[in-house]
Amino acid sequence: SVLLYYPMLKKRDDFEDILEERRTSSDLRYALRCYTPVLYKGVTPCKTSVLKSMVLQSDQLHYVINQVSKESGRAADDVREEASAILEEMAHSLQLSTVRFFAFMLSKVFKTLFRSICVNEEGIQRLQQAIQEHPVVLLPSHRSYMDFLLMSYILYTYDVALPVIAAGMDFMGMKFVGEMLRMSGAFFIRRSFGGDKLYWSVFSEYVKTMLKNGYAPVEFFLEGTRSRTSKSLTPKLGLLNIVMDPFLKGEVFDVNVVPVSISYERILEESLYARELLGVPKPKESTSGLFKARKVLSEDYGSIHVYFGQPVSVRSLAEGRVNRCQFNLVPRHIPRRPSEEIQSFVNDSAYRLVRAQEENMVLKPWVLLASLLLQNHHQNRAAGQKPGMALDELTTQAVWLRDVSRQYGAFLHWPGTVRVQSRFYEHVFNVSLCVIAGEQGGPGDPRSTVTPEEELLSQAVVVLSCASYRNQMLHVFVRPALLASAIHIASSNQKQEVFNSFSFLRNMFSSEFILCPGATVQDFEEACYLLVKTGVLQVTQQEVLVTERGHRTLAFLTSMLDPFLQGYQVVCRFLCEEDTETLTEKQFIPAVRKVSLCFSVLSSDLQKNALAALQRLGAVRKIKGYVGFHHPCVPGWLD
Repeated sequence: SVLLYYPMLKKRDDFEDILEERRTSSDLRYALRCYTPVLYKGVTPCKTSVLKSMVLQSDQLHYVINQVSKESGRAADDVREEASAILEEMAHSLQLSTVRFFAFMLSKVFKTLFRSICVNEEGIQRLQQAIQEHPVVLLPSHRSYMDFLLMSYILYTYDVALPVIAAGMDFMGMKFVGEMLRMSGAFFIRRSFGGDKLYWSVFSEYVKTMLKNGYAPVEFFLEGTRSRTSKSLTPKLGLLNIVMDPFLKGEVFDVNVVPVSISYERILEESLYARELLGVPKPKESTSGLFKARKVLSEDYGSIHVYFGQPVSVRSLAEGRVNRCQFNLVPRHIPRRPSEEIQSFVNDSAYRLVRAQEENMVLKPWVLLASLLLQNHHQNRAAGQKPGMALDELTTQAVWLRDVSRQYGAFLHWPGTVRVQSRFYEHVFNVSLCVIAGEQGGPGDPRSTVTPEEELLSQAVVVLSCASYRNQMLHVFVRPALLASAIHIASSNQKQEVFNSFSFLRNMFSSEFILCPGATVQDFEEACYLLVKTGVLQVTQQEVLVTERGHRTLAFLTSMLDPFLQGYQVVCRFLCEEDTETLTEKQFIPAVRKVSLCFSVLSSDLQKNALAALQRLGAVRKIKGYVGFHHPCVPGWLD
């Protein structure tokens, strides 16, 4: 059963470039073409007013309105008006005319920004079939603002039912643009609800009404927000709980969940993300900001690969895991907290779905090159040597890493050469080489006019941007890399000793990477399988032995985790040397930045993950908004 998780055994679909036809035919004719998607069981598309009426008349919302009325002492009619106002603020108002306008405009923009948008048409065919059979939930990966526009554009192109999309309130504040997004299928939700029962009830009933009746596929981002690092984020469970609820309560026979993997060659917000990770405030979404960003149209952002994965049946996921009889004990319209069994099931399902997204991410050569450049950069800095790498050596190592990646199941798009061929390559490769190799003038350079702080920020932006490319391939190597590091730190080659080190590392990095809860043994066996299969290890009942040919691969794998280990070490040392026993999280992040010259630890993402790991390990605990540090109880190898 373990082998079912190995991505190298999976056959993947071919891709078709949907921009190819757009470059030779009329965009206006494309936008105005006949659009007749097939819906769930042939239902008629529902008008917005009818949908709102169904939500407001639902038994669950009536129950919650009465409860809130009793608890607050307000009249039920007042609470009902508030519920109606919440729904007005939230609801989409999908209009085909607006969709056609977006189709026309996006065709123009996409042809300018991207060389190709490649889609697996077999996945589209599976999606079309799934929509006719059961309610469908689309779960795209989330790396850019472009994601939800891209999804709707692709579905319109293939005559598939357009989704209704969960969007943050930030977009609703954008003049004109917010309403246009609403008319193209977006519904707006608050970032957090707190203990607002009424808001939660309106929101959950709205989503479930759309889903149960099959009026449109429901789309949301399982990670909750855009990943600023190009690593998958820990899944958020709120919406997944809602869309699984109709099946668990027997209101629908099944729900099909479709993971979608969106792989960008270059992300529009790349530099912006690096600066956000370094503490530069995120700019507020606004219409004026959108127009100011039009200069991106002069850049080359390479290609996009969008892979629609196999539809996942919630019924099959729940088989043997959930006893649905528990929902017969209480009237279904009475909301209640999910049981521990349900919480565990939804959590495990979420991790499996994010991992399915990862496995179908398409990796480009620049991802491998960035990884090799960063490893060289870190190793040379640690050895006190001048950074830099010969192009021929880099090319040779890239070809070696390409072969290793394929053996580990990576989904590679390799054009046949790694020579500079475009403005995009110059951006990813040449700029990275210049800065990482230290060829730009610094504060010590008499020609330089920048301050040390500005120079550090400039270099950190480029290193973190380069790291975002490296991070795209971490899911391929993270389990073998954890095993390689465990072998390195274990006191012997005894299998149990190596497993104990692996288990500790896995626990420590469980906020950093997507590692399914309770799957430590399975991950260890998968890592062993991959390293044995590729001739790196020999594993017996008692021992884990490194082969002579395996040292090069093992060195690469351990180096892959080095930036994260070094970052966590810096955080530990900072906390050990900090004068005060307590500090706020807002104080913690800038304080760590001041004491570190390690570029990786300058990332707020790594700092937060390190803090979460130390809390799990019992070295740090939160007290009423403060981080209270106690005597270190993490193993000595972190010192």
